Amino acid sequence: MDSQEGIQVAVVIPVYNHGGALDYVLDQLAPYNLPCLLVDDGSDESCRRVIESATKVRDWVTSIRFSNNQGKGAAVTAGLMTLELQGGVTHVMQIDADGQHNLDDIPTFLKAVEKNPDALILGQAKYDETVPKARLYGRYITHAWVWIETLSFSVKDTMCGFRVYPLTLTNDVIRSSSLGRRMAFDTEVVVRLFWRDVRVINIPTLVHYPYDGVSHFSALTDNLYISAMHSRLFFKMLLSLPRLFVKFGLKGMGFVSRK
Repeated sequence: MDSQEGIQVAVVIPVYNHGGALDYVLDQLAPYNLPCLLVDDGSDESCRRVIESATKVRDWVTSIRFSNNQGKGAAVTAGLMTLELQGGVTHVMQIDADGQHNLDDIPTFLKAVEKNPDALILGQAKYDETVPKARLYGRYITHAWVWIETLSFSVKDTMCGFRVYPLTLTNDVIRSSSLGRRMAFDTEVVVRLFWRDVRVINIPTLVHYPYDGVSHFSALTDNLYISAMHSRLFFKMLLSLPRLFVKFGLKGMGFVSRK
């Protein structure tokens, strides 16, 4: 997508054994004429063949690959850094590879980027009856932690993988922080961008969990990583409180939405 402001959006899709859904996702993405980078996070042979085929039959799709599974955060980071190195891209749209996102909402996301090129555009998940209840309740807990860590209600959903990053600002945050390499990345990068005064725009979007979808979220391991991440962010926020009081005053510390 080009605009008068020189905006160029590319797509990053982290892929780990999502061969069954990937062609469907790419077919849904095709009408929008966005270059797409698939980051193969150490997938098995069958998924690698799907990725190789996708890059051969679609000239707008390229790929990079990890030899071993590194985690979603590591895959997204590699995609962001690769696109920055290649040049020409100003914003990166992240999409999950399992087909859960409603890509009909892409035009709404792109319009938000055009109007707010310095903002972080976040999908705010609206779930149907297919959402696993344990995942839903876990998200509510993370939402509460994020409101504490940001001292704001401005960020509505940090766990939806459908979003658009301002590329340079995001990579600056990644380079200056030790962000998680697995599922916790999605939340941590949002909080740290917010701390950099990056405006957040929330866009409601339907999320559907396919009955045969592949989920790599580990209830034990990933929840431990997420808990550790929230602990780090919380204590960093506490250390920042004096500076925040000086910067925003009492009103600004009162959990108000950032306009």
